[in-house]
Amino acid sequence: MRIMSTLCTPYFSLLQMFRVFCSNLQKSSGPVQALSEPLPWNQSLQLRVFSPTAGNTIWSLCLLPMFQLTVTPASALADEPVHIQATGLPPLQMVTLIATMKDDKGNLYRSRAFYRANEAGELDLKRDPAVGGHYMGVHPMGLLWSLKPERPFDRLIKRNVMNTPTWITLDLYDSVYIHKVGEAQPKASQVLQRWFSSPDLQRVPIREGRIRGALFLPPGEGPFPGLLDLFGGIGGLVEYRASLLAVRGFAVLALAYFAYDDLPKQLEEVDLEYFEEAANLLLAHPKVQKPGIGVISVSKGAEIGLAMACYLKQVAATVCINGANAIHEFPLRYRDLVITPIPSFPERMQVNAAGAVRIRHFKGDPRDERNQHSVLPVEKARGPILFVVGEADECFNSKEYAEQALDQLRRHGKSSGRMLSYPGAGHLIEPPYAPLCCVSWSRGLFLPMLWGGEPEGQAAAQEHSWQEILKFFRQHLVLSRSTL
Repeated sequence: MRIMSTLCTPYFSLLQMFRVFCSNLQKSSGPVQALSEPLPWNQSLQLRVFSPTAGNTIWSLCLLPMFQLTVTPASALADEPVHIQATGLPPLQMVTLIATMKDDKGNLYRSRAFYRANEAGELDLKRDPAVGGHYMGVHPMGLLWSLKPERPFDRLIKRNVMNTPTWITLDLYDSVYIHKVGEAQPKASQVLQRWFSSPDLQRVPIREGRIRGALFLPPGEGPFPGLLDLFGGIGGLVEYRASLLAVRGFAVLALAYFAYDDLPKQLEEVDLEYFEEAANLLLAHPKVQKPGIGVISVSKGAEIGLAMACYLKQVAATVCINGANAIHEFPLRYRDLVITPIPSFPERMQVNAAGAVRIRHFKGDPRDERNQHSVLPVEKARGPILFVVGEADECFNSKEYAEQALDQLRRHGKSSGRMLSYPGAGHLIEPPYAPLCCVSWSRGLFLPMLWGGEPEGQAAAQEHSWQEILKFFRQHLVLSRSTL
């Protein structure tokens, strides 16, 4: 009997295995000769058996994996980058990478990108550009920030921040795969874990007096710089940003102010004394540094955050992400002070081709002389203010609002304000690598809300602004002996 082993190039290292196989076959079938021949690139591994009695028989041993997909680290915090690589590919092969993720409710998010391997059959997302798909160019984290909901107008919000990570599956296909996921088996897969907390982080539910929220404390004795975290019209209790900030060394109170527990179901007015009580509660904690706290806020929350900076002595530093410089929609009350809102104009709302509502011009102009009573006195702020704005914000005219606030500070001889302005970024600027949400359902609207932004500009804004926000709070809040 004569046996010819036909191996593709990557399998020459397996020749020793075939010699053992042939040796065993020779003992039972007579003389055997094993020959190796390289063939054009394929993935099959066969034995051709020539025997006077058996005839010409081809035995296909197996389809051995030649592709390898790696992610380093496979488990990381949600604001940390990962390194995605593939090896063992055919030289210059076109491949497809698909990312799949489920949120806490089981809703699917997916992205895909097409790449070409180099001449060595390797792919490195830090080096190699995507040639098509949900993004193009060199973007090491593009598969994560380009994730899109399969159900239209969903918004990704991590709810269970302590006990489970977000799981993301990466699949590698050896072609330009444009079919539905599941119709073909990927050649390699990897699973990422994206965490919003660390093992020793502590979450303390807050239900004291009127205050409702969740306090996140870093490990250690502290004391730690304290932060209040405010979201906007989404309502409820949103914790994912607070938990990530706590991992970075801050004691953070994620504060709910409507549509949560026994708080009002709808926001009808802003009672600034509620937020003052929350600031005092945070400062009274033995692990929180004194004498002041920081505030990080977005959208309607940024309007409230700016009011806190103006009126509350407890606030030492403020970050306002795409907020207004005046009171809109609902009155603000603080002790004997009542600030009535600037009138809004519902007739200015627009509906785009996708059926989403654009309210960028919905609000009245703070520069109008008739609206000056509603403009916040930013010159009274005791600490610095960082304005983070997206130039593609379709919800607020946020860059203009920030510029007006900075002008107001300069007119009063103050230089305590600073603006970070990002082309291509929309309203919902999140921590790094979060997918862009340019449109989603919003509380109180019968149509989805247009938030704006384009994926690459949003991704760049989120990565840069997060580091600047951390730097801002570390600079302007008194640092403790603990490591930030």
